[in-house]
Amino acid sequence: MKGDILLKVEKVRKNFGGVVAVDDISFDLCRGEVLGIIGPNGSGKTTSINLITGFIRPDSGKVIYQGKNIVGKMPYKIANMGVVRTFQMVRPLYHLPAFKNLIPSLYAPRVRKLRGGKYGERDDMAIDILDDIGFERESFVPYKLANALPHGYLKRLDLARCIALRPDLLILDELFSGMSMSEVASTLPIIERLNSQGLTIIMVEHRLRELFRVANRVIVLNFGRKIAEGPPVEVMKSDEVKKAYLGTEEDES
Repeated sequence: MKGDILLKVEKVRKNFGGVVAVDDISFDLCRGEVLGIIGPNGSGKTTSINLITGFIRPDSGKVIYQGKNIVGKMPYKIANMGVVRTFQMVRPLYHLPAFKNLIPSLYAPRVRKLRGGKYGERDDMAIDILDDIGFERESFVPYKLANALPHGYLKRLDLARCIALRPDLLILDELFSGMSMSEVASTLPIIERLNSQGLTIIMVEHRLRELFRVANRVIVLNFGRKIAEGPPVEVMKSDEVKKAYLGTEEDES
């Protein structure tokens, strides 16, 4: 454990039409950790993230963030409290340049105390953030329309929009999905750097090798239940995990 408890998920449960999508999941997340959430398709990973971030309300249970139960709060209010997330399907403002996609985040209440305040200064802040995560300023990539960017850059753009909100907890929902090996390799150091700067991170991810490079701990879900939790190497020794998760990976490969 790296620090005090930032997030507590207590017996969170969610049913959809009689089907249990999340089955009384509980876990703690300490400040400064990188937590991986893994499991086969349909195991409840994204649903769990939606419950934490307010996009779905649980049928029962609590989500305690910095000592406050945030169940029932709207997603934008949770974001302004410091919990931000990416999405599996990127949805940028396609008609705007990449750097302009960050401007709404930079005008959010959470970042109103940033130095300056003029629109032009926020443009500079946006370009600086993009430059930090691989949008080469000299190649004018930050100025390109979002609809002209390849998938890997769109994924990073989604990440940049989150970073612009100055989060305390960053949740990445399959950030590496659709990225090439070189794109993943260049993105991993960014995640490591953000964590080294004190950012707490939850990663939902199918690419285990890459996830295990940065995760301190993983939780394995299957059919909405938590079936294992612990350091990645130890968790992968579980027979139940091998059956539920690794078997699925082998079938797909």
